[in-house]
Amino acid sequence: QVQLVESGGGSVQSGKSLRLTCEASGSLTSITFMGWFRHLPGPGKGREGVAAIDRGGLLSYADSDNGRFIISQDRSKNMLYLQMISLKPEDTAMYYCAASRRDYVSRWHLDPDSYDYWGQGTQVTVSS
Repeated sequence: QVQLVESGGGSVQSGKSLRLTCEASGSLTSITFMGWFRHLPGPGKGREGVAAIDRGGLLSYADSDNGRFIISQDRSKNMLYLQMISLKPEDTAMYYCAASRRDYVSRWHLDPDSYDYWGQGTQVTVSS
């Protein structure tokens, strides 16, 4: 089993930055890639991939990031990060950390169905 705990969310004004942190614990040797997802508010909105990184450091980003989000990991500390800059009100969402033990190529790393473990989420609210 793998446990994931997110932190770093909060309420900020448009244009500001936030850094999300995900602390992983448990059976981590089986993890092949990890990612950040968000669940936007409103009806019919699913969980969308934001960024992902595999154990070799290969990065995947959603087109909607527009270079504003940077994912990184510190495997020595079992930590995953998401640096978000120039935040916009439309970035308001619950952000989740996720981990996968599957051997999928990177095209699937932003698909929430590719993941086995999820954190509880951290709320990010951006006001205009």
